[in-house]
Amino acid sequence: MSTDPGATPPPDHDLPDPDNLSEEELRAAYEEELARIRVDDVLIQTVVSLLNLAARRAGLTGEPDEQADWEQVRMAIEATRALLPLVEPTLGPDAGQVRDALSQLQLAYARSGAAAPAPEATAGDPGTASKSGDPDSAVSSGRLWVPGS
Repeated sequence: MSTDPGATPPPDHDLPDPDNLSEEELRAAYEEELARIRVDDVLIQTVVSLLNLAARRAGLTGEPDEQADWEQVRMAIEATRALLPLVEPTLGPDAGQVRDALSQLQLAYARSGAAAPAPEATAGDPGTASKSGDPDSAVSSGRLWVPGS
């Protein structure tokens, strides 16, 4: 396989040429692909894509003229943190590499001095409710709220 980023990938002889298929054949090929692919495959690919994109947005790839976009980096970090517990069992020992990449991004973000946005105050957010018996008031007062109490 060529390492040239502009190179055309070699043809996959297992896949039909979509230009020569009818709509019904395309639909059948799509359904076959959906039957084959697993959710954990999509989640793992998403995590890898997020990490790679965030590294690029943080300027960690060495690409010339790449402007840092710390909001994009922050979103990728948060999304990866949310997905990581779901994919770690599937990754097995490779989960360490993903955690290391995430740690490097978090460190770069912290060093950038970018501040995470303050959460927007809405009626359901902790700290915005009155000191009544609802869960939000327990959070704002520092007390632990237990469902049903």
